[in-house]
Amino acid sequence: MKRPLRPEERHIWGMVAATVHPLPGKATPTAQPGDALPAPISSPYPRLAAPPAAKAPKPRQSFEGIEPNRRHRIAKAREEIGARLDLHGLTQDGARAKLEAFLQRAWSEGFRAVLVITGKGVQGDGVLKRATPEWLAAPHLAHIVAGISDAARHHGGEGALYVALKRKPRG
Repeated sequence: MKRPLRPEERHIWGMVAATVHPLPGKATPTAQPGDALPAPISSPYPRLAAPPAAKAPKPRQSFEGIEPNRRHRIAKAREEIGARLDLHGLTQDGARAKLEAFLQRAWSEGFRAVLVITGKGVQGDGVLKRATPEWLAAPHLAHIVAGISDAARHHGGEGALYVALKRKPRG
């Protein structure tokens, strides 16, 4: 039998749950009566105290990441990177079109993982670096893209993304 959550546990769970966003096309569950969270409490433990004002989430956090074990296999070359795409020097429109065509081709050829090199931009906040995760989360690519993750340092680090592709249906 489960014990009921203590107020401080409900508060912590509420903080965690507030960082989760539904996948594109999925509805947000409605709150049930009695699910209200208690008012913030002060904690004797500094780590459990309410966090300072939240920063705006990075766009990449709103998209499902690659499972940690699969990302590790890709980074360690135990799962092959089927193809690479370098978006350096392209406009946003050109980069998006090239990315979508590249993903369609890679998926149709049966690749399970690809590397997309966006670059970091001048100060680490490049336009393509910010926009690419949003493009990958587009509904018309949902049948292709399983998840994304920053690449390992030897594959480009923050200037590149691993894109895990879904299996192509048989038949």
